[in-house]
Amino acid sequence: MLNSLRTTAVPDAADRTAARRRVPVAVTAPDPISREGAVSQLRRHPEIELREQPGPDTVALLIENTLDDAALTRLRRIVRSEGARAVVVVDAIRETELLDLVGCGIGAIVWRHEATAHRLVQAVLAAARGDGDLPADLLGRLISQVGTLHRGAAGRVGAPSLGLQPREVDVLRLVAEGLDTGEIASKLSYSERTVKNVIHGLTTRLHLRNRAHAVAYALREGYI
Repeated sequence: MLNSLRTTAVPDAADRTAARRRVPVAVTAPDPISREGAVSQLRRHPEIELREQPGPDTVALLIENTLDDAALTRLRRIVRSEGARAVVVVDAIRETELLDLVGCGIGAIVWRHEATAHRLVQAVLAAARGDGDLPADLLGRLISQVGTLHRGAAGRVGAPSLGLQPREVDVLRLVAEGLDTGEIASKLSYSERTVKNVIHGLTTRLHLRNRAHAVAYALREGYI
C-alpha cells in the first residue's frame, strides 16, 4: 500500500484523465459553514460533480474536527458499507489515530489549514483513481509506525488475522436480520456445518463471545 501513496504534487496526466470523466463527490461536515465552504470551492471545478449522499460511485469528502470513535465509525460505514472512496480533511491526527484511518480504508488526507480548492481537487482525483495522497509529514509518520509494527510482530508466531472476510460478512448480515443457521445456509447455498464453521472461525479469531457480539463487532467496524 505504501508504494501507491504519494505526497502533494502537481496534477499529472492521470489527474487530467479523471477530470474529463467528472468525479462525483459528496461532502460531509460537522457544521453547515464547513460544508458550504468546501462545496463552494469544489463547485468551481468542472471535473467535479457534486452529489448529496456518498455511494459506491462517489468520493466522500469528509471534514472532521476530531477523529473520535464516532468519526471513525462514520468513516468505516461510508467506505465499507456504502462503498465510497474517501478523502478526510482534519486539523490534526494523533499517532494512535493514523493507523485507524488507514485501517478504515482512507488513503487521501488533507490538513485543514492546507485545504485550498486546488488541494481538495487533487486529493479527490487521487481517491477516485484509488491512489493514496498524504501530506509528506504524515506519510513519514505512517512509514515509521508500520515499521514499528512489523518489528514488533517479527517475533510473534501465529498472530491472529484481524478483520472480516467477505463470506463472514454475508453470514453476519443474515444473523443481524434474525435468520437462524438453517435459513442462512439456505439463503447462501451453504451447508449448516459451513455456516457454523464460519461463525466459529470468526468468533475465535477475533475473540468474540457469541453471535450477538460478532454482529455488534461487524456493526461497529462498518461491515454491515
